Amino acid sequence: MSLPVCSGGSAGRAPMETGEGRPGVAATLRALNGALGRPAALWVKENGARNLRHRDFLAPRAALNAAFPGGQVPADVMAGVTSLGGSGVLAVRGCQETPAGLAVQVRRPEAFRRLLAPPPGPAPAAGLQAGWVVLHCPALRGPAAALRPRHLRTVLLADHLAQLLRAQGVGVRLVPALAEEGSREVLRQLRVDWPSGSGGSALPDTVSALKRALGRSPCAAACEQGPGAAALPEDVICKVHLKSFVEQQGLVGYDPNLDVLLVTEGKLRSLAELQQAVLQCAAGGQGSCCSIVHVVSCEEEFRQQQLDLLWRILDPGAHTALQKHLVCGPVKVTNPSSPIGADQYFQLRKHQMYEASVMKYGELAQDEAWTEVIDTLTVAAIRFEMLSTAHRSQITLDLEDSSISTKGTKSGAFVMYNCARLATLFDTYQRAVERGTYPALPPVSELNFSCLREEGEWLLLFNYLLPFPEVLQQAAELPTPTKGIRITANTETVCKFLIQLSMDFSSYYNRVHVLGEPFPHLFDQMFARLQLLGAVRDVFHSALATLHLPPLSQI
Repeated sequence: MSLPVCSGGSAGRAPMETGEGRPGVAATLRALNGALGRPAALWVKENGARNLRHRDFLAPRAALNAAFPGGQVPADVMAGVTSLGGSGVLAVRGCQETPAGLAVQVRRPEAFRRLLAPPPGPAPAAGLQAGWVVLHCPALRGPAAALRPRHLRTVLLADHLAQLLRAQGVGVRLVPALAEEGSREVLRQLRVDWPSGSGGSALPDTVSALKRALGRSPCAAACEQGPGAAALPEDVICKVHLKSFVEQQGLVGYDPNLDVLLVTEGKLRSLAELQQAVLQCAAGGQGSCCSIVHVVSCEEEFRQQQLDLLWRILDPGAHTALQKHLVCGPVKVTNPSSPIGADQYFQLRKHQMYEASVMKYGELAQDEAWTEVIDTLTVAAIRFEMLSTAHRSQITLDLEDSSISTKGTKSGAFVMYNCARLATLFDTYQRAVERGTYPALPPVSELNFSCLREEGEWLLLFNYLLPFPEVLQQAAELPTPTKGIRITANTETVCKFLIQLSMDFSSYYNRVHVLGEPFPHLFDQMFARLQLLGAVRDVFHSALATLHLPPLSQI
């Protein structure tokens, strides 16, 4: 469930049937469960190379024992599984009882053909937005010099989440607008696409409207100072009793220590910016409300809960009731000589990336192209360092860690390196075609995917090309919490997917010679492999785009 938004045995050469549909994991699992005639989800998709040698899907023995008398699947049910097919469903080659359970293997050449062929007909035209989400990152309200790695984590997460949501057709507004040049420069270095400006000409009017609402609120009271009390800041307007409001409204999930909030002009301005973003969403034709997600560090969570409640008090509309908090765990920095800022962190990682690249490739030419490569590798390293861990968990940054190098298989640099290897492969092939060494790649309908028999080829298709659309969809989901205001998102999914893809692609590419000797009897296999790796390259590019990382043509 997602946050509410106001207004979704074949021959390898056979041609693609009309309406066949791109196969998917979820659709195939639904069809397999339907074939067993049981509402429960009995089947699992295999992922490991060892099991994929024998089967692609498995209904485990324990599940069969619970579903059928003695665990024996009737013959007519087995026949139904074997004859499975249809739009979005992988066709089954065979089904057999094994000690592990009911094992299914799909028609692999047909699966290659259906996934590697271009979709029939023109791409569907973009329709209306599938809803709106306001992503609010309070860390960007302070000066650039105050940005720390813990703030950077929330900014990079919000930026990535915005790209994932847009890819699913969801409209996104990012708040706050950046008013300071220093903040814009730090984010520019990190390829963060964030709006800038002063908040708009209507902002003062919105602040005034919030002040009037404050004057009418029964939760607000004048700030009366007793004798000997410390002087209040000059910009304090009044105080608001949050605790009593939480109790009256029966709200859950808020910190029990929330009590009295001193309301300032700055706090009202923050709410006014959010209010403006909500109005802009409404102007987009999607109704009167949208989802609001505050992306905060655990250190900022208390303050944002205060503002959340203040907004609910001053504007009891549907949109303020849809506020949710996506909280990031702490970022622990080891061995800092002093508190390190976001810009220092970037420059340090950039220096380390340069040194690691010199060790790997020798002294680098000081030209614009290599500077761009080092900058991109640095951004990739930082984004993967910040985003490949579940957002609720702590991150530990070792500022002297050599894993920033291009060798570490868990690093963003490793992902970019493998993406560049694909670019080099296709560049080499294209130059060989121009020299007449190889023929040009034939149309997909003429390719023989029965030639793809390497274990690594099926692994790339079945574990990466097949589930990739669903991976993006799951990464963009913002599930509604059962209670409270915190939400959990799978923001680490894309980074982990890219790291695992890079490892399996690297293993395959190191083992298999794609561009072999220019003998005609080897061309069928070479063409099929190039078609497969072209699709892998497209997956790399699409996934990296959600991280604002351009693919590199060389490293």
